[in-house]
Amino acid sequence: MTRIFTRPCPLRAAEMLRQGGIHPVLARLYAARGLSDPQELSSELSAMTPPGALLHIDAAAVFLADAIARQARMVIVADYDCDGATACAVALRGLRSMGASIDFIVPNRFEYGYGLTPEIVELTAREKQPDIIITVDNGIASISGVAEANRRGIAVVVTDHHLPGDELPAAQVIVNPNQPGCGFPSKHIAGVGVVFYVLLALRAELRRRGIFDAQTQPKLDHLLDLVALGTVADVVRLDSNNRILVAQGLKRMRAGRMHAGVAALFRVAGRNPRNANPFDLGFALGPRLNAAGRLEDMSLGIACLITDDETRAWELAQQLNDINLKRREIEAEMQDAALLHLDSFEPANSSTICVFDPAWHQGVIGIVASRLKEKFFRPTITFAPGGDGWIKGSGRSIPGFHLRDALDLVSKKAPTLIDKFGGHAMAAGLTLRADAFEAFAAAFEEVGRAWLSSQQLERVIETDGPLEDAFFSTDFISLMDGQVWGQGFAPPVFCDDFRVVSQRILKERHLKLLLEKNGARYDAIWFGHTDALGERAKVAFRLDANEYNGVTKVQLLVEHAEPA
Repeated sequence: MTRIFTRPCPLRAAEMLRQGGIHPVLARLYAARGLSDPQELSSELSAMTPPGALLHIDAAAVFLADAIARQARMVIVADYDCDGATACAVALRGLRSMGASIDFIVPNRFEYGYGLTPEIVELTAREKQPDIIITVDNGIASISGVAEANRRGIAVVVTDHHLPGDELPAAQVIVNPNQPGCGFPSKHIAGVGVVFYVLLALRAELRRRGIFDAQTQPKLDHLLDLVALGTVADVVRLDSNNRILVAQGLKRMRAGRMHAGVAALFRVAGRNPRNANPFDLGFALGPRLNAAGRLEDMSLGIACLITDDETRAWELAQQLNDINLKRREIEAEMQDAALLHLDSFEPANSSTICVFDPAWHQGVIGIVASRLKEKFFRPTITFAPGGDGWIKGSGRSIPGFHLRDALDLVSKKAPTLIDKFGGHAMAAGLTLRADAFEAFAAAFEEVGRAWLSSQQLERVIETDGPLEDAFFSTDFISLMDGQVWGQGFAPPVFCDDFRVVSQRILKERHLKLLLEKNGARYDAIWFGHTDALGERAKVAFRLDANEYNGVTKVQLLVEHAEPA
């Protein structure tokens, strides 16, 4: 069941924004998203929360500055998704620019698991002989891995943004806005954002020591294209601080001032960086990097981001594109299989979904979980074989159901069910014995029934209400495209009643429409939907500038429609 809901818009806040020079429609959109002060919309770096607000960041800066001074050998241990890859590239480039002796390692996720495990410490010690391990986008849950590093005399600096468990690892320093006692206001900063902040603090420490001055210090803003890519691709909430990081990165991309690998990813995805927007980062560049970590080895993605050779970057981007095509094929097969498993699934009788298939690929279960969650609007966990009688699960959630907390509750109620788990409110991963699957699915469903009301299990399309006729224009679309929209700061969806002039099915999969309102007619398309509409329809839609034969026209992308 889907319901259209119009976001309430505080008129006073909208008027304050409008008086502050904001376009009247944008003022209404921003007010409906909780903003009231034009300063909250600043995209200048000077408006960022200062690094000192992160707990232990000064200690991390002093420790790393001392390590650089004595030429200690450092190795970055990265996560295998886009956030981890960009965080690794940012750390590597930034630390090298400040004189560090640094390398990286991204162990195969299928062999070594997630985070800094004792096995990864052993591998890193054997292959790289480091004095210091720096984790990026992981490490907060690596109790045993940090203990193993300490046993070997290797110091560990943890930079992460994931939620900690009941115990913190005994690392040299931990920088994580979500650790107890940290007052950093942007709790949603991505792993790449955390490590960027560490670099800012380190540079300030090296300035204090007289290593650099304001003129000779490395320019860390050069890294913001990578920071923006990782932030958007990790689907973290775009609070005001994250919006600044993304806006600055997009500005560099649009000006052509990006790293060779980022430029190559735009090219291989058929996107123009001059018009870069968050959608490009989340749905074109990010998946091509993520595919490497899902199916093969994320070192390929990191190599693409750390090379300055355009030819090499292009070769790597093409390899990443090929892996992504393979990932899409595997995903389509798994999705078909998942729907067969759920053939008799009755959403009305279930609050959650758990599916396991012995033929599935570990690296793609997260995407399949996401697709099933979208289709059925239920917290969903999909499982694939993990070897030696284990299965690995990847989950995606819906608003109002904190997935990591739900897994925590299951593990407290039935301590023997889950081997290990971790993650966020909206995404999490876990490992269990294959023979525990049915018991886990039942326990997870029990939590779902206790936590979720029937109203929460109803898909809600949030809209911004009607749009005035004057703004159905390509100029207004350009204005909107210039803003930073994304997770937690939703792109505008408008809603109005239209007369359906004509409709036909396109490529057997999509509904092509001609809609009319107040005498004006608009092309519209409803992707993945073929059921005909009546003569009048209430339509929730996004605006799109559709270019065809050199002519750009306004097109409505339908999110949902129902009889008017």
